[in-house]
Amino acid sequence: MNAADRYVKLIEWSDSDGCFLGSCPELFYGGCHGSESRRVFDDLCEIVEETIALYREDGKSLPPPMSGRQFVSVMQGIASSSQAVDAVRHRASVGV
Repeated sequence: MNAADRYVKLIEWSDSDGCFLGSCPELFYGGCHGSESRRVFDDLCEIVEETIALYREDGKSLPPPMSGRQFVSVMQGIASSSQAVDAVRHRASVGV
């Protein structure tokens, strides 16, 4: 397992953008986008690996990965919040 495997990679459809969005919340804001989910995931994995390489080149410590149970706990907390319920009703996204 390499360092990139430990980070959460999210792919979601955006109605407002009309495409898939890829992000890795622990490492960077923004990410990538495209019309094919698999291609967006492949691009995102490459960006994550490049970002990790830049951290190392600059001598910076990597942010701790939020994967596994910790990620599930955070997502369950968001999903159970009233903000999430309102977002579903209005077809919006929830800010973390």
